[in-house]
Amino acid sequence: MKIAIAGLGTVGAEVACQLIHHHSTITSRAGTEMTVTAVSARNPDRDRGFSMDGIAFEQDPVALAARDDVDVVVELIGGDEGPALELIEAALTAGKSVVTANKALLAKHGARLAALAEANNLHLMGEASVAGGIPSLKMLREGLAGNRISRISGILNGTCNYILSTMETTGRGFDDVLAEAQDLGYAEADPSFDVDGIDAAHKLALLGAIGFGTTPDFGGISISGIRSVSALDISFAEQMGYAIRLLAIVEKHDDQVMSTVQPTLVPLGSGLANVDGPLNAVEVHGEPLGSVIAMGPGAGAGATASAVLADMIDIAAGRAALFFGGPAKDLTAPVKAAIDHSSCYYLRLTVVDRPGVLAEITTVLSEHGASVDSMLQQGHGDDNGDTVEIVLTTHDVNSSSMTDAITAIHALDAVTETPTAMVIAASS
Repeated sequence: MKIAIAGLGTVGAEVACQLIHHHSTITSRAGTEMTVTAVSARNPDRDRGFSMDGIAFEQDPVALAARDDVDVVVELIGGDEGPALELIEAALTAGKSVVTANKALLAKHGARLAALAEANNLHLMGEASVAGGIPSLKMLREGLAGNRISRISGILNGTCNYILSTMETTGRGFDDVLAEAQDLGYAEADPSFDVDGIDAAHKLALLGAIGFGTTPDFGGISISGIRSVSALDISFAEQMGYAIRLLAIVEKHDDQVMSTVQPTLVPLGSGLANVDGPLNAVEVHGEPLGSVIAMGPGAGAGATASAVLADMIDIAAGRAALFFGGPAKDLTAPVKAAIDHSSCYYLRLTVVDRPGVLAEITTVLSEHGASVDSMLQQGHGDDNGDTVEIVLTTHDVNSSSMTDAITAIHALDAVTETPTAMVIAASS
C-alpha cells in the first residue's frame, strides 16, 4: 500500500517516522507492505526525523491525489475548507482512500465525503479526529455496535482539562494556568477553539452522528467554554464534593437528540473527575452494556499518529469499517431536543453582606421553580457594604426557568456581579 502524507507537522512527521523506522512491524500487522511514496509540506528541507530519499515531494498537496504511486492519502493539513477539503475530494474522486485527523472538516462535510467514498468503493477514515489515542469511534462503531446508545459524554479537549485540573490542584487562576499551558504546548497562542468549547463540539458532533445514526450537527450543539470558571468555583465545588470538567454530552430522549458542551460539576471520585492533565475520556451508556469509559491521551504527536496508523492498517488489512458505522445515505437529520431540560445547578453569587439578602435570592429561585439543596459562604462582611461570595446548589429545575431566575437575581440591588451558574452532572 503506497501512502501520501499531506502535512508534515508534529503528527505528520511522527506518522512518517513510524512507517519508515518500524516498517517491518507495521507491515506484519497490516498483512501487506506499507510505504510512504509522496509527501507535501510548506518546507521540504526541514529535518523531520526521517530521510526523504525516494519520497516524492509536492508543493501543492492536492497534487498528491493525481499521483499514480499513491493508494491512500493521509490529510493532516487542518482547516474545514481550502486545501484540506480539496485534497480529500480529489483523492476520493481519483480512487484513493483517505485517512484524516480533521475533526472540524468531518463535522462539517463528513456525511457528504463518506457518501463519496462509499460511491467509489473507497474508505474515509478519521479515528484520530476524536480523542487522539482513544479508539472512541471504533469503540462506538464496532465494539458497541450491538447496543442501543442512550448517552455519550466525554472530556474531549486536553487543553481545557489541563487548565481545570491544574487550577484544582494548585488553586491558581484561569489566566495564570492558561499561560502555563501555552508555554508547555498544550494550548495555542490563540486558545479560543479550545477554551471556548469549539474543538470539543466538533468531536461531539462526530460521536453523536456515529452513536445515533444521524448527520453530524455541529450547529445544533449548545456550547459554553471555561473562561468564566474561577479558582473560587474550583474551591467551592471541591468543598461540596465535586470537580469541574468541560463535559461534552449528547443524549437521546425518545427520538430527540440533545447536545451540549459546558463546564460541569462531576462527583469527586467518579471516572470523569479522575481524568487529570491533558487526558481525554469518553463514556458511553447503552443497553445491554450499561456504561463503559475509556481514557487516554487525547492529543499530541504520539496519540494522534497512533490513531492514523491504526486506520491505515485497517485499510491495508481489509477490515476498514464505514465511517459512520452504516451507509452515509441512511443517516437521518437529528431531531433536536429542546435545550430546556431538567438539571441540578451550582450558582455562585457576589452579594452585599446584609440581613435579608439570602431570603431575597431564595424567594426569586422559588418563584421560578428552583429549590435550594445546599449553601456555602466564603467570608463575612461587617454589614457596612462589604461583599461576600455565596454558593447555592439547587434540586432539579428546567434550564429556561433557571436562566430566568439568574436574570432576576442579577437585577437585585444586593447582587454586585454577574452570577456564575454551572450544571451538576446527574449520577450515572
